[in-house]
Amino acid sequence: MDKGKFLLAARRFRHGAHTEFIISLDADDLSQGSNAYVGKLSSDFIGTKFTIYDSLPPHSDAKPSSSRSSRRFASKQISPQVPAGSFEIGHVFYKFNLLKSRGPRRMLCTVKCPWRTPGDAATATATATSTITTPDLDSNKSIVNNDMVLRNNAPRWHGNLQCWCLNFHGRVTVASVKNFQLVVDSRQDGGDAEEIVLLQFGKVGEDMFSMDYKHPLSAFQAFAICLTSFGTKLACE
Repeated sequence: MDKGKFLLAARRFRHGAHTEFIISLDADDLSQGSNAYVGKLSSDFIGTKFTIYDSLPPHSDAKPSSSRSSRRFASKQISPQVPAGSFEIGHVFYKFNLLKSRGPRRMLCTVKCPWRTPGDAATATATATSTITTPDLDSNKSIVNNDMVLRNNAPRWHGNLQCWCLNFHGRVTVASVKNFQLVVDSRQDGGDAEEIVLLQFGKVGEDMFSMDYKHPLSAFQAFAICLTSFGTKLACE
């Protein structure tokens, strides 16, 4: 907006069969070798599985990704301010949609950040030993890891409007398949947690979207998750 403050910028690149978004603090300098480089988002070929990489380690024992692109980055030794590596801090998965474009997208995210469980006064922090695999969105089994798991808030079918609807409290004004809300997956805590929206994203005009997020998500994590909604998803619609 006219009186707004610039936060982050991203640019999409094709990297072989994969797509990458480079995320930067400088809208005019969107390269992984820049001092403004914050992290990146990498997707699979069909755009349903994403990995979020941070330029900063999530904790002191974190080890950089061993991917080929990370090794190239490490070999450059950009500057003392930029760590020589990319650190995996999250994954985003889109579930195959049997209804194609007639049904809403289904998302699941795992992110490394401190989060509070019900009845626990202490804040749990993700550890370096967690292993993330593709979750089964239809399973009732608990997902056991040390990361916060977020699931999209399921929209309701509105008979009069003939569309799927969510309550964005006025922050989203245009219908779009990209609109979503994320809540903490209740299977982490036995299903007793109140579903509080930690991230919502949606269309407000032509080529314009709003993003609202709250603790414990960071601006970078929220921005990267929202970037996954762009692009055609062959298995979703």
